[in-house]
Amino acid sequence: MHRITQLKVQSLASTWGRPTPVSQSWKGKQPKYWKTPKVARTTPSVVAFTPDGERIVGMPAKRQAVTNAKNTLYATKRLIGRRFDDPETQKDIKSVAFDIIKANNGDAWLKAQEKTYSPSQIGAFILIKMKETAENYLGHPVKNAVITVPAYFNDSQRQATKDAGQISGLNVLRVINEPTAAALAYGMDKSDDRIIAVYDLGGGTFDISVLEIQKGVFEVKSTNGDTFLGGEDFDNTLLRFLVGEFKKEQGIDLTKDVMALQRLREAAEKAKIELSSALQTDINLPYLTMDASGPKHMNLKLSRSKFESIVEGLIKRTIEPCKKAIQDAEVSKGDIREVLLVGGMTRMPKVQQTVQDVFGRQPSKSVNPDEAVAMGAAIQGGVLAGDVTDVLLLDVTPLSLGIETLGGVFTKLINRNTTIPTKKSQVFSTAADGQSQVEIKVCQGEREMALDNKVLGQFQLVGIPPAPRGIPQIEVTFDIDANGIVNVSAKDKGTGKEQQIIIQSSGGLSKDDIENMVQAAEKLPPKIGRESTHESLLPIYYISLPILKQEGVEAINFAENVVHDTESKMEEFKDQLPEEECKTIKEEIEKVRAVLADKDNKTPEEIQQASSALQQSSLKLFETAYKKMASEREQSGGSDSSSSSSDSSSEQQTEDNDDKNKEKN
Repeated sequence: MHRITQLKVQSLASTWGRPTPVSQSWKGKQPKYWKTPKVARTTPSVVAFTPDGERIVGMPAKRQAVTNAKNTLYATKRLIGRRFDDPETQKDIKSVAFDIIKANNGDAWLKAQEKTYSPSQIGAFILIKMKETAENYLGHPVKNAVITVPAYFNDSQRQATKDAGQISGLNVLRVINEPTAAALAYGMDKSDDRIIAVYDLGGGTFDISVLEIQKGVFEVKSTNGDTFLGGEDFDNTLLRFLVGEFKKEQGIDLTKDVMALQRLREAAEKAKIELSSALQTDINLPYLTMDASGPKHMNLKLSRSKFESIVEGLIKRTIEPCKKAIQDAEVSKGDIREVLLVGGMTRMPKVQQTVQDVFGRQPSKSVNPDEAVAMGAAIQGGVLAGDVTDVLLLDVTPLSLGIETLGGVFTKLINRNTTIPTKKSQVFSTAADGQSQVEIKVCQGEREMALDNKVLGQFQLVGIPPAPRGIPQIEVTFDIDANGIVNVSAKDKGTGKEQQIIIQSSGGLSKDDIENMVQAAEKLPPKIGRESTHESLLPIYYISLPILKQEGVEAINFAENVVHDTESKMEEFKDQLPEEECKTIKEEIEKVRAVLADKDNKTPEEIQQASSALQQSSLKLFETAYKKMASEREQSGGSDSSSSSSDSSSEQQTEDNDDKNKEKN
């Protein structure tokens, strides 16, 4: 029995989320595969439940799918960390035989044999199977794991992946991006510096990453992708074509025939694979269904060119992310020395030709598309164990992170493709006089409005001392760890009071949920836990900033804040301001109000022009008063953050913060 040698942390490297997950360990100076019993080196990500309560995982589950399609779950990685109402989830509901339901927390869950499961649980069942296989091979228990995920997974999906590992009884040492893992496998034996791209088109997702390899340092320059584009979509597209052809030939609609659809689905997958090496294949399905006239069969010849035309739109969807990744990496196509192909779908000749057209060079086939990711994960396991000392991995966050601010605007704190781990802070303030509590809504994405991005979760900061709007300075800090998982904290700088909270996704699993699932996986009675509650509070608002993009709602927010701030300060310092100059300022205020009243017919530039003129005039008027106020507060030992409210609260303050986040119970 082989054992891992020279390994301080016994760990499993797993690509469980892929259609055929692979397991490896680190042995000596190289990764070591093991085969699953009586099968190949990969295991299908399929879990089935039988009427007598048995759970089947892997190839046996896939083989019985035709007769048990309703209770055979596959491609659940695409649902992990997703909400039921997501458009992608609704699309998936129409293409699978099993039931996708809405959980109490709004997540997309699964139903089989009248029981409900989270996608994390299904992932855990696969991990348990792989863990058992690893332990049988190694001859000792395995407790630690490095798990790969698509590079374009958001925070919720990454956290749900860690949940799956925890449910299965594994300690997840690191969550690593799949293209990055493939690059590790490729670059371990490369001594020269180079820039490469990894084109990863797997069974459920698509990723593209650009990396620079330099003396053992693997630095991700950019990443992009589509978490709902992969081999499953190719299968479904071909399936719809076959259903249509059968209806034209036989006049029978198979969309309600679950068993016939499952047979067609398997035939579509088989044809897709065969057409990667053959120019034509036969699809023969005897006794596919029957009507009053007798049994009906399918006998169809499918050429490679016809298949390519059927799925052409899917292949084209990979082009734009590639172009964006090149642009974000700030390199040219000529700078990219090699393009690695990862994922089973990259065996398709049309995909390879598309990659060549996009990058201007023939893609490299130096890595095994199915096994490179697991090999890279094993290498990372070796790094964490201390057995690999000449490799440094610098990954990035795939999407921008920020919070919702005044008017529903998405204000970014950390831009996409920022190297992780990282921590950034920015100062915000209140919008209402006496506001003592705020709700911070954390989002991830690239759209201008928060509503159009993924909401990761929200938390509350209470106990802010009542003060005029704009006086409290609330420092929001984002901390992304090496797994790409986000922690967020907030601090009232005016009083020094600090409240640090590890954000929990609004649609994620609670600690009690995870514990119940761990116990269920271990066949123990479940523990009854508390239901989580969310108290709605006022949202945090952004003080008007001259450096904001002056478009749409931001220009309106800016103008309204200028009017309010000017009026409140005029009232506060009315005894110290010249009457004639105050009269002029009031006239300018009325001009801005008139523009705002007609805002639907005004351009952002017109609104900005009026508000900027008022701001400049008021700043000159209040300059003396502000200086006097700051001097008095400094002499009395007041808060620096309060004394500079008119300046500090009107500037973005982004800075590194070394304080560690703590979880608030």
